[in-house]
Amino acid sequence: MEKEFDIQEYMTNGVKTVVGDAVRATLKNPKEAIFMAKFAMASKKASDFRRKREDEGEHIPPFLISSITSSCNLHCAGCYSRTNNACTDEEPVDQLTAEQWGDIFSEADDLGISFILLAGGEPLIRWDVMQEAAKHENILFPIFTNGFFVHDKYLKLFDEHRNMIPIISIEGDREKTDSRRGEGVYDRVMQSMESLKENGLIFGVSVTVTTENMKEVYSREFTDKLADLGCKAVIYVEFVPVTEEAAHLAPGEKEREEMQESISRLREEQPEMVFIAFPGDEKSSGGCVAAGRGFFHINSHGGAEPCPFSPYSDINVAETSLREALKSPLFYQVQDQGLLLDDHAGGCTLFAKKEMVEAIARGESAKESA
Repeated sequence: MEKEFDIQEYMTNGVKTVVGDAVRATLKNPKEAIFMAKFAMASKKASDFRRKREDEGEHIPPFLISSITSSCNLHCAGCYSRTNNACTDEEPVDQLTAEQWGDIFSEADDLGISFILLAGGEPLIRWDVMQEAAKHENILFPIFTNGFFVHDKYLKLFDEHRNMIPIISIEGDREKTDSRRGEGVYDRVMQSMESLKENGLIFGVSVTVTTENMKEVYSREFTDKLADLGCKAVIYVEFVPVTEEAAHLAPGEKEREEMQESISRLREEQPEMVFIAFPGDEKSSGGCVAAGRGFFHINSHGGAEPCPFSPYSDINVAETSLREALKSPLFYQVQDQGLLLDDHAGGCTLFAKKEMVEAIARGESAKESA
């Protein structure tokens, strides 16, 4: 009889790999190495707690994505946040306060959630929330930033609180980065990386992988340049086509196979760096790990969503707890009705099945919209 897939074991092994890679990547940086060694112990304790809860019938994922603001200073081409109106130029209203985010981080710590990805908009706009996050050293906070606000006060915060790790967005070379993110962005990003390196701070980069830049961003020339700048982690995110006109930019099955081969090669050739693919190999994880399987998303207003690319919610953490949010009927239905299975085009299962998710959010069966 085939053994039932154990998502908690799968995610725990993934966490061990990421933490182990991070420890190796920081060995030459004493302050960072000390923190990573402590975090490795905290992560192991959190994994044991999640395992205990799993055995008792309660599943808790190790990852949380928190979009702490809807404000952003850039207008990147094809931005999913602006397309679904999660990011605007208008003055934000009814967003969670820093105190509310602090409560969320505290509960996440109690639940054994080890990683909280801070996103936006541009997360570094929320200095008040960053100060709250810094207090929770059992949690690693990768901060997905465009790099424009990496100035003195943040350099000081990152130095004093090593659980805060900036992940700077870049699209490849100057031409590709400025083409998507705006003229002059590449040079600003390079300046931020230089400042982080000069201050002995660990950072990573996030690369949106498309059919147009994948050859470049998986090349040794690109990763060697990042390594020289002091980068210790590269997170490759598959492009999600939010419009029909952009569909040709989404990696297909052939490109995904090439991407997996490239990731394996880079991990072998450059063990001093961490390489992560998102969403990664869904076939080996029994499908997408969103909707609480491996992570879920909280938007800037507190809505608990399956993922940033699937902005639908039936519960708000401003009115309840993280623990209750994980019991969201929407999350359960998305899992039970098979929407997380790997049969889609583009970088996101749920985005490709958005009509079905919308139907569930309305209280209908996904089959009714299929």
